[in-house]
Amino acid sequence: MQILTPHVYWAQRHGEIFLRVELSDAKNLDISLNQNNTLHFRALGHGAKGDNEYKFSLEFLEPVRPEIDHKSTQRQVDIKIRKQRVRWWDRLTLQEKKPLFLAPDFDRWLDESDAETELQAQEEQKISKINVESRVPYLGLKKGYLFMYNLVQFLGFSWIFVNMTVRLFILGQDSFYDTFHTTADMMYFCQILAVFEVVNPLLGLVKTGLYPAMIQVAGRNVVLFVIFGCLEEMQSRSIVFFVFYAWSSIEIFRYPFYMLAYIDTEWQLLTWLRYNLWIPLYPLAVLAEAVAVIQSLPIFDDTRLFSLPLPGFRGRSLSFSYTLQIYLVLMFLGLFINLRHLYKQRQRRFRSRKRKTH
Repeated sequence: MQILTPHVYWAQRHGEIFLRVELSDAKNLDISLNQNNTLHFRALGHGAKGDNEYKFSLEFLEPVRPEIDHKSTQRQVDIKIRKQRVRWWDRLTLQEKKPLFLAPDFDRWLDESDAETELQAQEEQKISKINVESRVPYLGLKKGYLFMYNLVQFLGFSWIFVNMTVRLFILGQDSFYDTFHTTADMMYFCQILAVFEVVNPLLGLVKTGLYPAMIQVAGRNVVLFVIFGCLEEMQSRSIVFFVFYAWSSIEIFRYPFYMLAYIDTEWQLLTWLRYNLWIPLYPLAVLAEAVAVIQSLPIFDDTRLFSLPLPGFRGRSLSFSYTLQIYLVLMFLGLFINLRHLYKQRQRRFRSRKRKTH
C-alpha cells in the first residue's frame, strides 16, 4: 500500500489545539510528539484515497505539552493538544507556508476576540461554580421549594385535565355546561398559587422574565375570578370548558418539565412537548379567554356589576364592560409579548442542545 497524507483540519483556543483527521475506521493508530515539538501521525484507514496507510507530521509554532488526547470514531480522528503557554498563535506550524493537507476547521473556528470571550466565560463559570458550592445549603432549600411548587401545580392541573377528559368521554357535550361546578375549586387553588410565579422572579429565585409571568397570571385571574367567578350566568356556559381545558393542557407539560429540571433530569419527549405544544395551545387559550370576555360584556351591561358611578349624572354609571373592552385589546398585546418570549426561550433551548450534540 502506498503511504498517503489525510486531510487535516485545525482550530485553536488560547490553551488548546484541536486537530480533526479525515480518516474513517482508523486502525493501528500511532500518534507521538518528539522533542523537536513535532507531531507524528500514522494510521490505517479509509481516507480520500480509499483504504491505505496515511501519515503526516506537524512542527508546531510554539512548545506544547507532551500529553495527547485523541479519540477515533467511524468518521474521523479527533486530537487535542495543550499549549505550554496560554496565548494565541498567529499560525499552527513553525514554517510560514501552510501544508497542503492542512485547512481551518470552521466547525470549531473562533477568531482571537471570540476565543477571549469564551475564555472569560469559562473563568466566570469557574468562579460561579465556587460561589455555588459555598451556597449549597441555600441552593438545596431553593431547589426543594421550586420542585415542590411545580409538583403541586402539576398535580392540580393534572387532576383538572383528567377530570374533564373522563367526563367528556362519559357525558359528551353535556360535560361542557357543568365544568365550572366540578373543577372550579381546584382551578381557584392553582391560580392563587400561580401568584408565586410573579413572586419567584422578584425574589431572584428563578430567571424567568417577570413581565411575561405577570401578563399570564393577571390575565388568567381576571377571566377566572371576575368573568367566571362573579357572573353565575357565565358559569354554566361551554366556554368555561374550553378555557379550563386549554390552560390545563399547557400546564401538564410545563410544570413537570421545570420540576425535573430542578433535580437535573431531562426527558427528551417532555422537553419537545414543552417547547412545541405552546405554539398551537397558547393562542387557542387566549382566543378562548377573549370569547369568554366578549360573552360577559352584555351581562355586565345588564347587571351594572362593578359599574363606576359618574359624579354629576344622577343614576348614571360607566359600565364595567368598557374596561373589559380595553382589556381585550391589552390581552392580544400580551399574547404578542408572551409569544415572543416563548419563541426566544425555544430558540435558546434548541440552540444550546445543538451545541451539545456537536
